[in-house]
Amino acid sequence: MSRLDRWLEDSARGLARRSGRRSFLARVGRFSAGLIGASMVPVLPVARASNEPRRLPDEVEGPEGDPGSCEYWRHCAIDGFLCACCGGSATACPPGTSSSPVTWIGTCLNPADDQHYMISYNDCCGKGFCGRCSCNRNEGERPDYHWYRANDINWCGGASSQAYHCSVARVVGLASEQQPER
Repeated sequence: MSRLDRWLEDSARGLARRSGRRSFLARVGRFSAGLIGASMVPVLPVARASNEPRRLPDEVEGPEGDPGSCEYWRHCAIDGFLCACCGGSATACPPGTSSSPVTWIGTCLNPADDQHYMISYNDCCGKGFCGRCSCNRNEGERPDYHWYRANDINWCGGASSQAYHCSVARVVGLASEQQPER
């Protein structure tokens, strides 16, 4: 028998003495359970912007306020520069930018009709920081482990450009129930 064969046989016998089938099967079981568990993680709820334009209930009657102001009713959970001050509007990205396909959501009270509306906050991506009308309102914000309701994240991650420019606040619809205060 050659030296290599002897060394391989001694190594294999030593490994067999130090470990058994049960420990090997336990390690394989833990590994496969981890793979199965990871594959069963549910898809987290995220509001995704549609590629097709749709009519949103943006025209709510009554005195709503100035869309270029942080105190505007739709900006109750916004964090960033207002697109209304950066060449766009409260609901449209400025030219040269595109809306991120993922958003964070909030529920804001419209003082004109005393109704709560679901607001989708989209980051407009593709240019550097706008730098005007910076707002940071955190009504209803959740910690980052509730990331789909946190406004401190750069949501341009799903866009063609990761450069953040400004944020818009689009009315998605009437809120079916008011969010609890925490």
